[in-house]
Amino acid sequence: MENSRQGRVESLSKSKALDKEPLASLDGQQIKKLLDAWSFSQDIRIYDRLDSTNKKAKDLAKEGAIFEGVIIADEQTEGRGRLGRAWLSKKGTGIWMSIVLRPVFSPNHAAKLTVISALAVSQAVYRLTGTRLLIKWPNDLVLNNKKICGILTELRADKEKIHYAVVGIGINTASQEGDFPEDLASIASSILIETGSLVDRKQLIAQILREFQDLYSHFTKGGDFSSHRALYRDLSASLGKRVRVLGPKEEFEGLAIDLTDSCSLLVRKDSGEIEEVMAGDVSVRGMAGYI
Repeated sequence: MENSRQGRVESLSKSKALDKEPLASLDGQQIKKLLDAWSFSQDIRIYDRLDSTNKKAKDLAKEGAIFEGVIIADEQTEGRGRLGRAWLSKKGTGIWMSIVLRPVFSPNHAAKLTVISALAVSQAVYRLTGTRLLIKWPNDLVLNNKKICGILTELRADKEKIHYAVVGIGINTASQEGDFPEDLASIASSILIETGSLVDRKQLIAQILREFQDLYSHFTKGGDFSSHRALYRDLSASLGKRVRVLGPKEEFEGLAIDLTDSCSLLVRKDSGEIEEVMAGDVSVRGMAGYI
């Protein structure tokens, strides 16, 4: 299996040493040079420490501002995932970044941003390491049944218009096993732990943004999401598996069978009824644990 520990593949940089240069010491221009032409690269801001890249991004993007770009931090002190969960973001151990967008499409399509981001991360990691990250619906990427990456998409929108969208991406690239608290050690990991390789963060950031632009532009210019859905199905860690759906008012089990056009998860209950599960405040867990 290509993503097994036995099938470890060195990153294309052939580096087995930790990226010693602090991310915060890099000028945004250095990442831009790796991007060639990228429509969102006009403003890349890098910080040594932030409470949250999403929070900083929203502060810059609030109504009336013109900011559209990327916020990156070498460390987050108050990183968050979905449902307000804390996200461990130690200095130098990963990529913590937020992309600020001003989409012209309807808020009904906002969930597609999370799918596009997940696909971009999976494709980028594969191109640099030869390792496939699978997607656990709706917003996690996993390797060897461990969470490697989380995505948090937040919007300011009304019924007709998205004023701005912030896509937060957190990737554990170089975390060590001892870095995770006891309650996360069984479900969280890093690219380093699972593959034995250390990926160059600069290259990975640039590759993610490059993949994101390609996927985002394909959808926004043509409105066609069918190829994205097909790729998602191929990379899904949830489809075809029994899952437990944990919602605020209901909990049930069933078989995850498909992704809708709006990126909801279709689950066939044991009764045969098909339930459309929207991300919102719902969690989906595998019957045997996290996956």
